[in-house]
Amino acid sequence: MRIGIVGCGGRMGRMVLQTLLATEGVRVSGGAERPGHSAIGTDLGSLVGAAPIGVALSGDAEALFAGSDAVIDFTTPELTAANAQLAARLGVALVCGTTGLAAGQREALAAAAAVVPVVYAANMSVGVNLLIGLTRQVAATLAADYDIEIVEMHHRHKTDAPSGTALALGVAAADGRRVSLDDVAVRSRDGRIGARPEGAIGFATLRGGDVVGEHTVIFAGEGERIELTHKASSRAVFAQGAVRAAQWTAGRAAGFYGMTDVLGLR
Repeated sequence: MRIGIVGCGGRMGRMVLQTLLATEGVRVSGGAERPGHSAIGTDLGSLVGAAPIGVALSGDAEALFAGSDAVIDFTTPELTAANAQLAARLGVALVCGTTGLAAGQREALAAAAAVVPVVYAANMSVGVNLLIGLTRQVAATLAADYDIEIVEMHHRHKTDAPSGTALALGVAAADGRRVSLDDVAVRSRDGRIGARPEGAIGFATLRGGDVVGEHTVIFAGEGERIELTHKASSRAVFAQGAVRAAQWTAGRAAGFYGMTDVLGLR
């Protein structure tokens, strides 16, 4: 199976590349970055400190898609929307882990999913997807007088907040309670804000250092508190999930899938 990577020069892109190079049964079809990126022309093996593979980092995303069976996308919301259009036009499966997507960018993924398999997840680790499932289950079990708070921490370079994973956890909690997250989310607090509304799902965002990703869902009741936590110590878990998802798309019908589908958690 030929798998390519857009955003190959970034932290996650390089980790995905390392994982692909170590995975049997796949071939790295190429890697692409924005035109003008300083690493364009570098052999992809050399880019991650491995032996050269005879394929250089390119600035041509369309050529990458044309030569791939599946493409993994860890870029920016704007580029993800453009890549979704490329995937649909060229008939290539797309695996996307880009976070911070606006409604229109999600719609671009959904439109591509009408033509090709699209796997989208804010977090591709097995552990986080189990956490999402547990959050939904606990929220459905506990009464609304258990307050739900979602706390996340990431490295200082992360540009979106709350994280995509935190929002996915919020959606799972809201689904468990059969409400819309948009109706109950509290994403910031400052000053004299009054008492906490019953049924609210709160978010707290922390940024600093080199933290890969930590998420805790707190269910706080009278006299007890339940906390569900996932801590990632390496980006390798996300890269492994992305490669697994790309392999999973082989022979798959067009559709909009998540990691719960890939992992068989539904």
